[in-house]
Amino acid sequence: WSVHVPSDVTGELGKMVILPCTFTHPYKTFDRTLTAIWRIKEPYNGTIVFKCISQSTSELCKTAISYKNKYKLLGNPRHKDLSIRIDNLTWSDSERYFCRVELSGDIHDKYESRNGIKLHLIAAPRIINITVISNGDQTFQARCTAEGEPAPTLTWTGPPNSNLTSTTSMNHRVTKELRYLTHDGKYTCTAVNGHGRAEGTVYFYKFKASNSSFFLILIFVPLGIKVLIFLVIL
Repeated sequence: WSVHVPSDVTGELGKMVILPCTFTHPYKTFDRTLTAIWRIKEPYNGTIVFKCISQSTSELCKTAISYKNKYKLLGNPRHKDLSIRIDNLTWSDSERYFCRVELSGDIHDKYESRNGIKLHLIAAPRIINITVISNGDQTFQARCTAEGEPAPTLTWTGPPNSNLTSTTSMNHRVTKELRYLTHDGKYTCTAVNGHGRAEGTVYFYKFKASNSSFFLILIFVPLGIKVLIFLVIL
């Protein structure tokens, strides 16, 4: 018995990836029930995300479990190939995967990859939020949040300012704030990693009206979508 899998596979967020798995067994032929299983997190006891059963060599492996219907068998288990495809990759798919084959008979033979395949995800940057917020004391800050893998580097550009910034990150998501906006104009957030770049822009204008109230006009232009917001600061 043996199971052959790569130690690592890389896929791109939103696309599909193939997890290869082949095996050998000591029988010249095997015409009884065969079960193919893929699980995540840990071998033997991990959550099953795919399972198919073939009753004989003349029967295809019929899917019994396919989590969220995103796992598809590519290989032919009767030809010692358990390879699967995962569609529409999401962040939660970045797991360790284990393939398993079970052959039924007088002695129930079963074999599973012990080390499994680690699925790594890559993703070009995407700006998921860009805004200007009030600090409550008639000062304002611009905030930009982007995601990607590796986590992108964020840069603010725009009118002269204090250049006082703060950055926080968690996993594949990064937020960068530009503190104490003092000049009207266009502020652009750029997110960059090794797989691409993305930009979002906010236009910040503040002026004093005749009633001594401050009117703030913000025009957000993230990902090509324009939103005009009027705020009154008393």
